[in-house]
Amino acid sequence: MTGPSGITTERILQTLLVGAIAFGCIVVLTPLSESILWAAVITYTTWPVFRFLRRRMKPVPASLSMVALCSVCVVMPLAFLASTIIAVSPRWAEKLMDIFSVQHTLPPLPGWLTQLPMVGHELSKKWIRLEYAINHLRPEIGPYADKMVEASFALFMQLASGALHLVMALFISFFFWLSGLSMVDALHTIATRIAGRHGERHLHLIGGTVRGTVYGILGTAIIQGLLTGIGFRCVALPDPVMFGVIAFFLAVLPIGAPLLWVPAGIWLMADHQIIKSIFLLLFGIIFISGADHIIRPFFIARGAKMPYLLTIMGVIGGVVSFGALGVFIGPVLLAVGYTLTIEYAGRGPSSLMSESDSRSVSS
Repeated sequence: MTGPSGITTERILQTLLVGAIAFGCIVVLTPLSESILWAAVITYTTWPVFRFLRRRMKPVPASLSMVALCSVCVVMPLAFLASTIIAVSPRWAEKLMDIFSVQHTLPPLPGWLTQLPMVGHELSKKWIRLEYAINHLRPEIGPYADKMVEASFALFMQLASGALHLVMALFISFFFWLSGLSMVDALHTIATRIAGRHGERHLHLIGGTVRGTVYGILGTAIIQGLLTGIGFRCVALPDPVMFGVIAFFLAVLPIGAPLLWVPAGIWLMADHQIIKSIFLLLFGIIFISGADHIIRPFFIARGAKMPYLLTIMGVIGGVVSFGALGVFIGPVLLAVGYTLTIEYAGRGPSSLMSESDSRSVSS
């Protein structure tokens, strides 16, 4: 049967059948969507390493080697971190309770500082107010100290459970590495059919954004982890290696590292170690957070070829909207939208980007 517009009943049934099958596939894969996306990110960013191994061995051994390498680099550190936190958490809980169970007095300011004209008296008054605030903070927070420790412990246990998602992602990545070339050819064909001559460039843009984001995150996380461990070591805090590893994983988020060094600085101040507290806070602001504000957006902007502001907005907005995966999804969406916008405006890539950046995008 043919309708007035030439659409046959068979065509309608075929469309409904295809739609039903597509909907069923989405329903089946939705519980695994996070692992699939992580697997795609891992596979793409480690593809140069896989190609290096592939030139020296067959596909299956090369894929197994990549799974083993990623397990050593990601899953095993998570397991080490979880076991270490479980081992040291009772000791840290005891120290926390000791701090909140005693009366704190700040050391007196140097005489020359209090005798400074115009500002000395005011500094002395503020120092007394600070001591008063610290001692009144203790009875306010003290009853909740146990709950704070339990909440922190539960948070790190959730981070450890994320290793299960990574295991599933690595399992899927094995098959992505194994059949990566055929998948790339299929993606190129689909992109060309959907976007025409712009499909290849959009794929290149997405790939550059994802790779730049991953390299920026890993580079920032490694540097912030090292700097956090060094800072904790300089102020003689216990377990600097453990906190450096924690900072490495927390640095995936734009505000991850301050979740460690800010409480540590407050801890030192409450423990009458004012000089060490000020040193750690300044070290965290200048070096640890400074690395996050420079290295991460630099790498992402180089990979995405888009303005620095859009890069930061993509990372922060993506994390708020999509969680950890938003670190990749946010910049990718903004990069593609940015490119489509300037093309639609008829200005071309070169009018809003530098000449070298334009050549890199169009290549």
